Amino acid sequence: MNSTQNEFDIVDKRSQFARKASVRIGERANYVNSPHVIAMVGLPARGKTYISKKLSRYLNWIGINTRVFNLGEYRRHATTDYQNHDFFRADNAEAMAIRAQCAEEALEDVCNWLENGGGEVAVFDATNSTLERREKIQDIIVNKMGFKLFFVESVCDDPTIIEQNIMEVKVSSPDYKNMNKDAALRDFLQRIRHYEEKYQPLDEKLEVNKSFMKIYNTGEKVLVHKHEGHVQARIVYYLMNIHITPRTIYLTRHGESEQNLEGRIGGDSSLSSRGQQYAKALAKYIEEQKIDGLRIWTSWLKRTIQTVSELRRAPQERWKALNEIDAGVCEEMTYSEIKDQYPEEFAARDLNKFAYRYPRGESYEDLVARLEPVIMELERQGNVLVVSHQAVLRCLLAYFLDKTADELPYLRVPLHTIIKLTPVAYGCRVEHISLNIEAVDTHRSKPKVPGFLEDKFKAPLKPTFNVMKWYAS
Repeated sequence: MNSTQNEFDIVDKRSQFARKASVRIGERANYVNSPHVIAMVGLPARGKTYISKKLSRYLNWIGINTRVFNLGEYRRHATTDYQNHDFFRADNAEAMAIRAQCAEEALEDVCNWLENGGGEVAVFDATNSTLERREKIQDIIVNKMGFKLFFVESVCDDPTIIEQNIMEVKVSSPDYKNMNKDAALRDFLQRIRHYEEKYQPLDEKLEVNKSFMKIYNTGEKVLVHKHEGHVQARIVYYLMNIHITPRTIYLTRHGESEQNLEGRIGGDSSLSSRGQQYAKALAKYIEEQKIDGLRIWTSWLKRTIQTVSELRRAPQERWKALNEIDAGVCEEMTYSEIKDQYPEEFAARDLNKFAYRYPRGESYEDLVARLEPVIMELERQGNVLVVSHQAVLRCLLAYFLDKTADELPYLRVPLHTIIKLTPVAYGCRVEHISLNIEAVDTHRSKPKVPGFLEDKFKAPLKPTFNVMKWYAS
């Protein structure tokens, strides 16, 4: 095939992808006009899987359909029980053949998913630590398939970070299920040495035609070389902001408001008497935790500012982005009033709550876009207490807990409850802490019949205790 014909084929593949994306019904806005592959690079225990999972979670949250393809899973599926580090020796011909075959199968799955499965970004999580391997990836992804390719190399020379990563993640992997921790640590360090013998970092001169970024010591320094387009720019911006410093994020709704008592949505009302009790209980709880460097963020609305009025020892910031979802013409109405006055709108929202936009207001999809700067800043910060609103906290929780657009609008965020998030290796530990102050229950579950309204919303809401003390996931 001549080069001109190959270029025509690539353009045709991209236009087919764009057409497929444009006809998806009920899905989120399409940001990607060509499939992307993000190929990780780096020695073992440098945080490649951590970056892959975080990046996938972020891209899915903003509406870009992303999936991680982890080469280690392919290798474990293709081999019998792992014995020891000898499997990764460069002179182990049999093992090298297995590893090469697994890489080919993973790349084939990447291409099939992007071409036929509706995917937009595939993250190829592997070491890809030689020039030869990266050239092969470039040939398949760019020259053959016509997709865009962006390499992300994680470089780490801090022995503390490397050892922490090994102890937290690697020694508990399926490879070491039959080894004690000390033996697993010794074996994994030897495995790293085998990779170091052949490792070739990404190089601007030797790989001048490749798009890539290098992240040093989990964000200490970043180098970007020839990034292409909107998606890669967002990836660079996101990865420049993440860090691994231990921290805790506390999320809570404002105390119960006067309009909560009436079952009204939106507005800017003050706290009820029970809401004021919660403000005092929240201050007492937070002060008892003695949280180092705590920052407090609220929306611009009175009920959140009043909720933190007793917290005077930590700096406070007001974020307009943390304001409750704008209900447009339905602001300060009850669900019953909306159903009576706008029955078609009420039913339409139940059909696709994430994408539904209130007349002259916002959708949850709009809210996610509005909250992206908040997520970026949360990733940069240490310990933070965010006091906001039900819809806003649903969006933030969906990001940290990797929830889908279908799940997001129905996440339960009760009043007078603190949600404590502690980032761990590949996810987030969650605790729900009730401060045992009665409040109305404003949660409306997804109805089986669109437009159906439960009896509890046809009259002023009744107070209840939140009996869910905590759960972890």
